[in-house]
Amino acid sequence: MTPAEHRLWEAVRRSALGVRARPQHVIRGWIVDFYVPAKRLVIEVDGDVHDGQVDDDARRTEALHAEGQVVVRVRNDEVLGALAEVLERIRAVMASR
Repeated sequence: MTPAEHRLWEAVRRSALGVRARPQHVIRGWIVDFYVPAKRLVIEVDGDVHDGQVDDDARRTEALHAEGQVVVRVRNDEVLGALAEVLERIRAVMASR
């Protein structure tokens, strides 16, 4: 796990979201950073490497949506600098599901 992924995991594993989350979960051959099965929610923490793979990430997100998943993408710097806001954004998405 990257430092940002580890920080988010430390928060969500303590039930910060109110539901169980899984780290490094496999869905249809893809390893997603975090998965919340009860909400069919994928959480991806993106670093600089994702700046060069925008098209690949978009295809992956589209395929996950086709499977009934919702994908929330957050940047490393958001997790490291504004974790409370990231968790609130994730909770808002979960509330809509």
